[in-house]
Amino acid sequence: MIKTEKILHLKSSRGRKVRVVREHYLRERVPCYSALCQGDCDNEGKVLPGDLTHYVVPDVGIVLDFLEILEFRELQGIIFTQTACQAVQHNKGRRQYNRLRNLLKDARHDCVLFANEFQEYSYCPREKGESQEKWQTRCVYSAAVWYYNHLAGMKNIVMVTDDSDAVAQYSSLNSGVYVISMQEYLHNFWLDVRAALELYSSIAQALQEREGEVSEREYSEHLPHELLEAGIKSGRYLLGILNVNKHRAQQEATVTTQISSNKNISGDVLVFGSKHRNRAVYGDSVVVELLPRGEWRGRATALTETQGEERSAEDPSSQTMPTGRVVGILQRNWRDYVVTFPTREAQSQSRNSQKILTVPWDHRIPKIRISTTQANALQDHRVVVRLDSWESTSLYPNGHSVRVLGRAGELETEIQTILIENCISVPPFSEAQVRLRLLPIYLFFSEVTARRDLRESHLVFSIDPAGCEDVDDTLSVRSLSGGRLELGVHIADVTHFVREGSLTDLEARARATTYYLADRRYDMLPAVLSANLCSLLGGVDRYAMSVLWELEADSLDVASVWFGRTVIRSSYQLHYELAQALLNGEEAQVPELNPLTPEERDHRLTQLTQALETLTHVARHLRAQRDRGGALELEGMEVRAQLDSEKNITALVPRQPLEVHETVAECMIYANHWVAYKIQEAFPHQALLRHHPPPRQEYFSQLQESARAHGFSIDTSSNKALALSLEQAVDPQDPEVNRLLRMMATQAMSQAMYFSTGALPADQHYHYGLALDRYTHFTSPIRRYADILVHRLLMKALEQEAGLGIATASNRELEETAQHINNKNRAAQRVQKLSTELFQCLFFRDRDPQTDPSCVSDAVIYGIRDNGVLGLAHCDWTILQKGVQKCVPFSDGRVKVRISVLSNRCHADSLLLQLIRNLPHESQSPAPGQSQPKVQLVQEVRRQAEEASQQKASLKGRLSREERQFCQSKQPNLYSLLEEIRELALMDAEAGAEKMCATTA
Repeated sequence: MIKTEKILHLKSSRGRKVRVVREHYLRERVPCYSALCQGDCDNEGKVLPGDLTHYVVPDVGIVLDFLEILEFRELQGIIFTQTACQAVQHNKGRRQYNRLRNLLKDARHDCVLFANEFQEYSYCPREKGESQEKWQTRCVYSAAVWYYNHLAGMKNIVMVTDDSDAVAQYSSLNSGVYVISMQEYLHNFWLDVRAALELYSSIAQALQEREGEVSEREYSEHLPHELLEAGIKSGRYLLGILNVNKHRAQQEATVTTQISSNKNISGDVLVFGSKHRNRAVYGDSVVVELLPRGEWRGRATALTETQGEERSAEDPSSQTMPTGRVVGILQRNWRDYVVTFPTREAQSQSRNSQKILTVPWDHRIPKIRISTTQANALQDHRVVVRLDSWESTSLYPNGHSVRVLGRAGELETEIQTILIENCISVPPFSEAQVRLRLLPIYLFFSEVTARRDLRESHLVFSIDPAGCEDVDDTLSVRSLSGGRLELGVHIADVTHFVREGSLTDLEARARATTYYLADRRYDMLPAVLSANLCSLLGGVDRYAMSVLWELEADSLDVASVWFGRTVIRSSYQLHYELAQALLNGEEAQVPELNPLTPEERDHRLTQLTQALETLTHVARHLRAQRDRGGALELEGMEVRAQLDSEKNITALVPRQPLEVHETVAECMIYANHWVAYKIQEAFPHQALLRHHPPPRQEYFSQLQESARAHGFSIDTSSNKALALSLEQAVDPQDPEVNRLLRMMATQAMSQAMYFSTGALPADQHYHYGLALDRYTHFTSPIRRYADILVHRLLMKALEQEAGLGIATASNRELEETAQHINNKNRAAQRVQKLSTELFQCLFFRDRDPQTDPSCVSDAVIYGIRDNGVLGLAHCDWTILQKGVQKCVPFSDGRVKVRISVLSNRCHADSLLLQLIRNLPHESQSPAPGQSQPKVQLVQEVRRQAEEASQQKASLKGRLSREERQFCQSKQPNLYSLLEEIRELALMDAEAGAEKMCATTA
């Protein structure tokens, strides 16, 4: 080890330059992380493969400006130097630096970090008078040369830089070490990655034009970080996250404060107007300074944007709140945005046709200026862009295009827009994940002997929606000697196949959940696992994680409980309607009993029916226990997916409430509750639980007002009081009242969240809705990553009981994972809601609301505003909750509304409910002997999309190659006419006149 000195030039908190000399230690042995290494490097973890043609070392400038290109998985063998990583940390901020760190940790990317500034032979001290950029380039080149020599010339090294001086200086110094530009590298080595080439051109053009801009200042400059941090500590400034009102995005934003020494300020701070927002974008971590009290404003409360702004600005009775302005940004929260390119008429109004103002799909994001040469081809298209900068001299931020999604309004384009806007990435599973070995006909003997075998001793069955293939839970119930009952919940043992840290595990963690959209789903696990190896299908042997309770015969109290790994064989794969029919004593066909003789069939059917009845009896007891504790029974419109012959979702139809639904749900809740106790008992500070905090009392105001209007009183002091109040709020003349009140109570609820037990005190572990002091998710590991973590924790708890040494994640690591899962769950809920609204709009878009009967619906009014009302419209398979335009007077809450689509080219379309008639509510139930008509909305929309796609494809097939490539019609056309004129200009006068006469003739 060699000791040297490193000189740093820093700035103090007062802005003075400080020269700092630090000790710097150099080592001869620094890991190279290459599979070709023949030395004694300690290469633990991820290593670069040895079968590549070369390794690539990007320069500091490439890592700073083109990191998103280096994230392409096709680009392999990338060596990030310590010099480049430190430059990203200092110049790009924490978010970009964490993005680079995650890239280095991801086992799916062939890239490593080389600590070149600690390697004795690659370290380059900065020379006197040498600029930082030149020194950094020299350090990166020195690291590339060291790699080539360290690997004994077995691998060529390519240093990529956009510094032309560096290319000229270093390209011919060492054979085997090539120094080329980024564009040349992509063309020579990765020509097949066309997306990377296009992305590079877009970024390079944006950077070049940004450097050449000099304009007048539109916004005030942000204060230095040193002043911001000092102001936060002193209480002069407030730190928080910027939230933008989507209905008044240009005028109203709030900052949710995080750190403040000002004890007089609590809650949100209003930021009114774009000038006071000072280039901050929704989600940024900003620092605000409060305005004088005389300039404080109030939030707009009216239903529409225009009137809301007027009231906020002019109504003195509106309640004022602390108001401030943004003086600095500590961390940008920029992500991928979907924008729409303007039409040709809008482009012509721009002074420079190469700089186009695009409109983001998200109302809360300002217009983004894009530099492109394909503006005409991209008009009315949705494009993914990324922000590069927002200078104080520009009214709008600058960005570059990443990829084109398609024409606005098309189904696939809108679906991809919804996914990207919610930061959901669901690429196809890799071949390594798809080509998992199939489970053999027989199970491994060693694995079976280590598990409890329930195949012959237990009657196991599943109850799921019809056509379900990813069966992750089964049930069993049987009588024991002595009169006791044994209840069993058996869950797919996903962790047996998904090992911790594997590629499949990393992908499942990144997705965190299965995403359900109106017409499709994106699985968390590959189909070979979710629908085959892990799925507890009927008649096949499967590995499971089981919880078995021994219950007293009369009281059903728990005598003992057992957790562990099992081998099961599900005897029946029932669906809800079939199980309910068996419970009701109706005639029902069980497919598994068809091959049997009539005597054996009757015996087996009686056995199955008795098991279902016993299970229902136990579930009623469990539900009664929770009801006594204050469990809430809330109302919501649940829908189920209707599948076609290829198992694709074709429609969503209302799920009729059946008792068997609650039976299965109670058993799953019971298992989750007991597993939560088990893992928290073993790991008091590292257990993953799920808590549901009590809702804020002000969220119940709408519920209480509506109940009071019908003569009921709602007590919201506790979950038990709320449950009792909702149970008593029943109008015998109108059963819809109680249903509406329960739906409004559901909307007032707070969100249930995952957490690590070490992150919250014990009194906050309570689940408000279920009335349970401990709760987690254990029963759906095929579609929830949280359940996979709980399965691993449960196995570690059992191993700890057996005296085996175990290692668990720390409280901090588990809490980070929990927050990641929470964010993905919220995104999944948003995309499901947005996709449902998308299909609603696509369904009604081409219908005439004046003549089409499907555009008229019954509705229930539950709230009144100055310029409209709030209502629920029953629209066959879903419920629309919208602001209803007040067009006619009404005296009763039961009305008729007309549904139309409010189109928006740049943003998502929305439905408009117009009040047309004040009539009593009409029952939605069909007349006796008649079937209830249901609008197969999803099927209809998909059919229209497929017809449009086929029509477009057939039109494309009739065009010649030249017509498709140049968008030019066949002759005669403008191009051919201009060519003839050009030829005439080159001829003499007589010949030209003769040809002109022949042409016109």
